[in-house]
Amino acid sequence: MNPENRKLLGKLLVIAVAMFGFGYALIPVYRHICEALGLNVLTQKDDGALVNTQVDRTRSITVELDSNVQGTLRFRPTQNKVTVHPGEMTTVVYEVVNSQGSVVNAQAVPSYAPQSATPHFKKVECFCFKQQTLAAHEAKQMPVVFYIDPKLPKEVKTITLSYTFIEVAGLAQAPKAAGQL
Repeated sequence: MNPENRKLLGKLLVIAVAMFGFGYALIPVYRHICEALGLNVLTQKDDGALVNTQVDRTRSITVELDSNVQGTLRFRPTQNKVTVHPGEMTTVVYEVVNSQGSVVNAQAVPSYAPQSATPHFKKVECFCFKQQTLAAHEAKQMPVVFYIDPKLPKEVKTITLSYTFIEVAGLAQAPKAAGQL
């Protein structure tokens, strides 16, 4: 190999390593930026937070439940809306069905409307806190336990809680064929 080709190969290797390192570093950087800005926060669990035991019965908030799915799963809330009082612990259930003949891993990504309601919507338990694994032809009922902080602005009377359920490629293992170990 002549010296010019060696020099070019060295430069190409440095560029390839730098590109890999940049791509690898983008994941945590993106996660930190999203958490700092309050965007696309997957884990909004309030560990250690004290639940407000004083329910504001003078106000009612309608929580509309919505679902979207990217992939082949069927995903929906078991009810379209629920009326709650700020500070009141509430449980709603979403249902997901894997109609495929193989295992599927998926992650639910929540979003809220209006955006000003996001910091006041406190989830205590949610299937969105971790990836869900669904066996072939499995159906699951998944609860969301939440309360709405009484500090929610008075003008907000309706909150839409929407989940997009996204299949996570490459993590599910195909079932082993008979005779394989």
